[in-house]
Amino acid sequence: MSPQSAAAAVSVVGIGADGWPGLPPAAREELRAAEVLIGGARQLALLPEDCPGLRVSWPSPLRPAVPTLLAEHAGRRIAVLASGDPLFYGIGRVLGEVLGAERLRVLPHPSSVSYACARLGWPVEGTEVVSLVGRPAAGLLVRAYEGVRLLVLSSGAGTPREVAELLTARGFGPSRMWVLDDLGAVGETRREGTAEDWRHPEGSALNVVAVECRRASGVPRLGGVPGLPDAAFAHDGQLTKRHVRAVTLAALAPEPGELLWDVGGGAGSVAIEWMRAGRGCGAVGVERDAARAARIRENAEALGVPGLRVVTGAAPGALEQLPCPDAVFVGGGLTAPGVLERCWEALPGGGRLVANAVTLESEALLTSWYRRYGGELVRLAVSHAAPVGGFTGWRAALPVTQWAVVKPGG
Repeated sequence: MSPQSAAAAVSVVGIGADGWPGLPPAAREELRAAEVLIGGARQLALLPEDCPGLRVSWPSPLRPAVPTLLAEHAGRRIAVLASGDPLFYGIGRVLGEVLGAERLRVLPHPSSVSYACARLGWPVEGTEVVSLVGRPAAGLLVRAYEGVRLLVLSSGAGTPREVAELLTARGFGPSRMWVLDDLGAVGETRREGTAEDWRHPEGSALNVVAVECRRASGVPRLGGVPGLPDAAFAHDGQLTKRHVRAVTLAALAPEPGELLWDVGGGAGSVAIEWMRAGRGCGAVGVERDAARAARIRENAEALGVPGLRVVTGAAPGALEQLPCPDAVFVGGGLTAPGVLERCWEALPGGGRLVANAVTLESEALLTSWYRRYGGELVRLAVSHAAPVGGFTGWRAALPVTQWAVVKPGG
């Protein structure tokens, strides 16, 4: 069955803040013909009386209720209402996962992003979009760079102030902000200012926050590639240092949507940079020391990846019941019995394992595994210029032996 077939099991109709008047004829016809109309209470209230179908509001939580609700009305003509474009951070994704895309007929409406870009004159393809609906606000920080234009999809009326406070706290106080309320409606409004001077009262819960990012003078630059300055992380010395970290991330080779195990997390620097490097990348940091585990969470929040999962416990025991990884980094606890064995066992074919060693004992272990499984064994030596009396000389850091391997198969 074609995705746009008239015989599709469920129609998904996008509707904007302008309600019924803003719908094209095909969307109106679909809603009038529906026997069951499902949507949020606000969306259902936008429909006129000549849409006679049974009106059903989504329960909360929504996601687990979708299969049951659809099953209750199986065999009837169903239309689901969605805000704007149903497949842009909307219910269309969930319905596609439950029913299959071939059983949907989607009639999109302009998204809030299209409206916002039209109001501001911003090219859509040159604008970054971050959704804070059901997500921590700190997640927008991973997209905040000098000169970047952000559109933030708000979770409510309080989001603009939360965004302003977060940007200011992280050194982006001079950023220009616009809050666009009720886009597309007759009563659409707009407020503007800077993040550090945001004094506007709360407006509509239906708002989009637009930001032109500007970094305050003197705030350290955090680049978009692996190898953040060591000072970007709070740590007690247990940290994969900048230059070695950059090489480590290159060997791990993150791709969008992949999951990393960071075993012996320390300050969480590798897991954090993994998540920053690839859109949708996830990570689990495993750290036996409770204080360090708490510090990993703080670093993840500060650097824009609050979704980093932290497990407090010692490997290999703490690795049980974790989701299957696409890659594993072992930065600490290499010589603990069973750690490498458990990590290797957990990896699927084609998964990557990277381990760093600084002691002779851990280096000997990696050499043994290298002989058994191949891969690449390298030694990384970094020296920094430092004062030597009245002159300058090289001060060498401890060399790091790194083993990187791809598991056969896959």
